[in-house]
This record gives sequence, C-alpha cells and structure tokens, in this order.
Amino acid sequence: MKKYFILVLGVALFACSQKGGFKIEVNLDGADGQLVLEERKDGNWIGVDTADVVDGKAVLEGEVEMPGAYYVSVLGQRAKALVFVENANMTFTGKADSIRFAKVNGSATHDEYAKLDEQLKKISDEYMAMYEEARAASASGDTAKSNELMAKVEEMYESTETLQEEFVKNNPASYATPYILAGIQYGKEADELEELVNNLDPKIQASPMIVDLKEKIEKLKTVAIGQIAPDFTQNDPDGNPVKFSDVYTQNKVTLLDFWASWCGPCRQENPNVVAVFNEFKDQGFTVFGVSLDRDKEGWLKAIEDDGLHWSQVSDLAYWSNEVAQKYAVNSIPHSILVGQDGKILAKNKRGDELRAAVQEFLAN
Repeated sequence: MKKYFILVLGVALFACSQKGGFKIEVNLDGADGQLVLEERKDGNWIGVDTADVVDGKAVLEGEVEMPGAYYVSVLGQRAKALVFVENANMTFTGKADSIRFAKVNGSATHDEYAKLDEQLKKISDEYMAMYEEARAASASGDTAKSNELMAKVEEMYESTETLQEEFVKNNPASYATPYILAGIQYGKEADELEELVNNLDPKIQASPMIVDLKEKIEKLKTVAIGQIAPDFTQNDPDGNPVKFSDVYTQNKVTLLDFWASWCGPCRQENPNVVAVFNEFKDQGFTVFGVSLDRDKEGWLKAIEDDGLHWSQVSDLAYWSNEVAQKYAVNSIPHSILVGQDGKILAKNKRGDELRAAVQEFLAN
C-alpha cells in the first residue's frame, strides 16, 4: 500500500565547467532499452533525464535545485520507483520486474524515510492479513468476529497516519517531509495543515510541494466551517444551468454532495444519503449533487440505479470539475452541510453521523 522511495543523487563530472549535480548509477537486472527519470508536476509527467541500458546498467545525471520526489522507470513500462533526487552520488540496484523494491544507497534523505517506511510496511502487512481473516470470518457467517477484526484493521490503518504525522512534526527540516505531508493532507482542515506547515524549516517551506500545499490551505480557508459556501452554477443532466444558492436558500439544510458513478465508496454511501433525504425532505432538507464523472451515460445510469432524486449537476470534467476545484476537493465522497443562509455547518458526515447532524441542524 505504500510506495518505496528511492533517492537519486549525483556530482559534477567536470569540476571546472559543470555545477555539482546528481549521478544515479543503476544496476537493474532484466532491464532493456532506456531508463527514464521523471518528475510529477501539475498532474503531468516531466522528463528529467534518460539513459541507455547496457547489460542492465545505466547512469542518470542532472542537477536539482533542492531534493525532491522523482520517479525512475524502464521506458514503456508502467511500474515506477519513487525517488528523492538530490545532488550527490547514488546507487540504484534491483530487478526490472520489481523496480519499486530496488535498493538505494548514498542518500541521507532516503535513510530518514526508510526508517518510517519499514514501520509502515510492518503495520500494513499486519492489517492486510487481519483484513483477509475478517473476510473469511464474514464468509463463514461469523459476523461478530468479522466486525471485531475490521475495527482493529481500521485502528491499525489510522495508526499509520499518526506515525506519518509524527514524522512531519519531528523532522521539520527533512526533505522527505513534504512528500509525507502531501500524502496525509486529505481530510484535514486548513488550520490543521497550516499548523503543520508553519512548523517546517524555512528551506522546506520553499519546496514545490509545500508551496502548492500553502495554496490549497488558502482555498480551504474559504470553505471552512462557518464560512459562506462559494456559489456556483453548473448544468443538470438536461443541460439546464442550476445555481447552488437558488437551492440552498429554499431549504433549511442542504447537503452539497461531491460524488461520481465510478467511485465505489460514493456508491456505498448513496443508500444512506437516500435514506436521510427521504426521512427529512419534508422538513426542509435536500441534497445537491456535484458529479466528478466524465462519462454522461455512466453518470445518468448511477443516478437512476441509486435513486438520487434531487438536483444533480456536472461539467463532466472528472477531477478538474470546476466546483470541486473551488471547494478544494481531492477525494470523494466529500460532502458539506449548508444552512439556508449559505453558511457551512459541517463537513463529511456519513452514516449515522449524517442523520444525527441533519436532525440537529433542522431542529435549531
């Protein structure tokens, strides 16, 4: 469940004419063709260097302004090894068919992350084994045992996020920290993220990942609990524009629900949303769905299959949905309860919590 981080570093070959850079000496059994070093930026893969493979060996070189996350892969193959590149000498040793497990030496940043990664992998192996045991118990009809095991699985999974957050807090000057923080940001509110970012060393705050995270924090502040929900207009399935404020001003409480037909957890939560809607729709409650679909037919079929009989809109732009961008949505299902005055009342209430929250806000 966790990717393996491999750090790649290098030095200048020509001291008088070239600045200090990184040099990755690769020994990858079974590799053929070319190796590629890439950077992931704004959702796109940006090439940094390529190298021909000869007898499984290759050298990747270049220079980076500061250590950061990059990826090594065999050209034409999907598997990529996440690496932290910094300007030093590194070795990268492994097999082409299991490149993610390649061994790396020569990087202090990699060593810092490897200690954490070892802990995370141990916990991951334990809770995955327990998850399979829970599935077996459920299949045999032992619901009580299955539920008990699943509760432990959830607890262990949450402990991995705690470990990562502790790493961020305890290693404010590590170049591994931005990547770890970026991975645990989901579901956190602006004040939580801002506190973690403000604790970082100034040199780390200047890293591209943290600069991007700061921008997200500012956006999250505009959709924090107590703020007025940003208004928007998108088209319904018939192509008619629907304005969000025209809906919430006509209801005491509105659930702004970000979902998609391809999102398993969203579809699993939909029956609960339908139940809450049916229970409280005559008391001033409604739902306003924003879909992150890109296939209209799939979207329409899911609305029909799940019985989502409330306002639905989408620009069919997938994760680039304009409303999702405005609300800083980076995981779904994502939901926001909005009052009749447009004020944001609560976020991401699901299951019994959603019913209780709606009932409470309707009563006030």
